[in-house]
Amino acid sequence: MTFDSYMEGEIMYSMAASHARGKRADDNIFAANGRAIALADRIGKDKVINGTVGSLLDDEGNLVVYRGVQEAYKSLSPKEFAAYAPISGYDKFKKFAVEQCFGKHRPSGYVGVCAIPGGSGALRQVVYNYAESGDDVLITDWHWTAYDGFIKIAGRNVRTFKFLNDKGVFNAEDFQRNVHEILEKQDSIVIILNGIANNPTGYSMTVEEWQKAVDILKKEVRENGKRAIIEADVAYMDYAGEYEKTREFFKVFDKLPKNILFVCAYSLSKSFTMYGQRAGAMIAISQEKSVIDEFMAALQYSSRGTWSNCNSSGMNMLVHICENEELLKDIEKERQVYVTKLNQRAGVFTKEADKVGLKYVPYVSGFFITVPVERSSEICATLEKENIFLVPMKNGVRVAVCSVSEKKMHGLALKLVETMKKLGINQ
Repeated sequence: MTFDSYMEGEIMYSMAASHARGKRADDNIFAANGRAIALADRIGKDKVINGTVGSLLDDEGNLVVYRGVQEAYKSLSPKEFAAYAPISGYDKFKKFAVEQCFGKHRPSGYVGVCAIPGGSGALRQVVYNYAESGDDVLITDWHWTAYDGFIKIAGRNVRTFKFLNDKGVFNAEDFQRNVHEILEKQDSIVIILNGIANNPTGYSMTVEEWQKAVDILKKEVRENGKRAIIEADVAYMDYAGEYEKTREFFKVFDKLPKNILFVCAYSLSKSFTMYGQRAGAMIAISQEKSVIDEFMAALQYSSRGTWSNCNSSGMNMLVHICENEELLKDIEKERQVYVTKLNQRAGVFTKEADKVGLKYVPYVSGFFITVPVERSSEICATLEKENIFLVPMKNGVRVAVCSVSEKKMHGLALKLVETMKKLGINQ
């Protein structure tokens, strides 16, 4: 049997274990991006709209890597990029990761930090270490599709709540209903909340909405004596506005009761344009020292048994950057240029969408905008015939504001409307 025949689903004989049999990782985002790149190589970038990839691209379609990051990379010694790192990460890296993640708004309490390979590592680890086998893990209905894999591969169940209500704001009622129902049947609950510059919608919860979510958890665990672990996925936080203001929501996690553990998935991928370095930190904060001691022991053990240790280059690059105030300021300045550029690109799309009657999930900030619509795969396949590449999702089409220039953004909303009309699709 050939590999091609396997990919076509013609399996006649299997050697895989039952839990791995028939599983495939056909990521529609990377697949669409691959097609867009291949076409651009043939006919030119100027003739292709690539709204798929979750990486910052400049107005010419080139990957953005901040100047200061490039300088830090070139300054690494052989030992700094080649040596094995400690399983939990270098001490200096962990210190600077906490500082960069929280700014002036770190919640009080005992802190545990473990290096992880990008935000993905923190998502995998919170599910594996804090949800029992067979448990439901609660996430938003609008979420990065990789969440499903992190949860299912670990033998847990995906459960979603409706992220936004009919008014287009955080749906506290549905959040509470799901938390209550889960805790009726489980001793604890794991929640992953990508509530700031959400992927795929660009919605950002207000501080008040974050507070409401925490208040709901406090009430639910107080009434039944159970436990809650809430992980904030802040992958796109640094593109949600002014540096310190984007971090104000962390104050809602201050002085939580001992049966609520706050965890943060902090990644260098977007914040420092270090996508391929696979570097980040999983940070836990609790009022109980024993909870953090347990966190560090569990993360050391499960990291060792999964990826062993993380990329020395990525960690040492952050150390170099944070020890050089001038370098750090240059990165922050360049990052702010792209925050403005994202707002300008999104502004073009939303203004034109409003004009042509195209509905979109309320966008506040970040890399993506989502158009809620059925038959998204048909829409995207049709658009590809016109050299426009977007990402089909379960209930909508995702537009990567981060990778489409302001110039190319003009007319995109109208093109979506025209395509939907041609296919007989209504929102």
